[in-house]
Amino acid sequence: MSDQYDVIVIGVGGMGSATVAHLADRGVDVLGLERRDIPHSYGSSHGHSRIFRLAYGEGSGYVPLLQRAEELWETLEDEHDRQLLYRTGSIDAGPADSDFLGESQRSCDKHDLEYERFSSDELTERYPGYQLPEDYEAIYQPDGGFLAPEECTVAHVNRAHEAGATIRARERVVDWRALESKSDSEDDGSDQHGGVRVETDHDAYEADNLVITAGAWAARFVDALEDVLVPERQVTARLQPTEPAQFDREQFPVWNLEVPDGRYYGFPVHGVPGFKFGRYHHREETVAPDAFEREPTQADERLLREFADTYFPAGAGPTMGMDTCLFTNTPDEHFVLDTLSAHPQVTVGAGFSGHGFKFASVIGEILADLALEGETDHDISMFGLDRFAE
Repeated sequence: MSDQYDVIVIGVGGMGSATVAHLADRGVDVLGLERRDIPHSYGSSHGHSRIFRLAYGEGSGYVPLLQRAEELWETLEDEHDRQLLYRTGSIDAGPADSDFLGESQRSCDKHDLEYERFSSDELTERYPGYQLPEDYEAIYQPDGGFLAPEECTVAHVNRAHEAGATIRARERVVDWRALESKSDSEDDGSDQHGGVRVETDHDAYEADNLVITAGAWAARFVDALEDVLVPERQVTARLQPTEPAQFDREQFPVWNLEVPDGRYYGFPVHGVPGFKFGRYHHREETVAPDAFEREPTQADERLLREFADTYFPAGAGPTMGMDTCLFTNTPDEHFVLDTLSAHPQVTVGAGFSGHGFKFASVIGEILADLALEGETDHDISMFGLDRFAE
């Protein structure tokens, strides 16, 4: 006889831990299954920092979700014994006519966010760490900052445990299958389905509903995601500033910077030596999530150092460390938040495309809504899986 739950969540990283916590808060009997430790460094939710920003060059439609995420992070932080969200302000910068910069400003205007727009010289005068071309401009938004991702995951897991959730780490999901629907004679007129059965390398479990938040591994559990999700190797570097005061948390906001060879992002010094930064899509290496080069290479370091030498010369001192993680990209780099049309008892949160962690608190709320109600009050119309149908 399999253990029975209301909901099973596959993957207890940034998104899965938030989902388990929201479900448990609602009194749901929920099981979270994680193949590795909690937290771990094999996916997309580890390390010392992930950017949080409200000005959003990826599209103003994200801002209401960010505002709700901010509320939820603050609430979670109040319950946790360590700081989760560090306010530094955020900067989006690039050529004055950059689409990304324009959308960042539109997102502020549309949602009445406080911001300032600087010329390159004005930016350097205020934040001397930057050395940008004269035709570049920047949007500064004071509410941005960064999250401590592993602490956020731990806080959500602690909250879930306190609310009665069951979470099992080091238990790999082998497969799941939909159970047969209730017979017509048992049908009470509501939308019935037979639930799911989940098999792991330890045991088997059944539940009324399933949520899949398996990151770069999500496509293994959902055939419809096989041609949608593309895991990508991502690398960040930490360099010791030659002028440390310019990269202190009180003097150096988190940033996104669009330059001719792509868009980069970075953080002030925090927690460990060096100021951290990376290039979105790094060297554009599509990988298998269980078989890729996790050790940063000299080529990785060279790419990032050339950028720092050009745009942050006072930050381009000795290398202090480098890290790898995974992006899981969709073709349009927007998320997938949906139920499966063939199996409405299965909800998917995936494809966060390198900009998802800041949303984790509200993603958990949305996925809990979808699992329990089949809908949510949040506007997730841009995240439907059917947009990729041929």
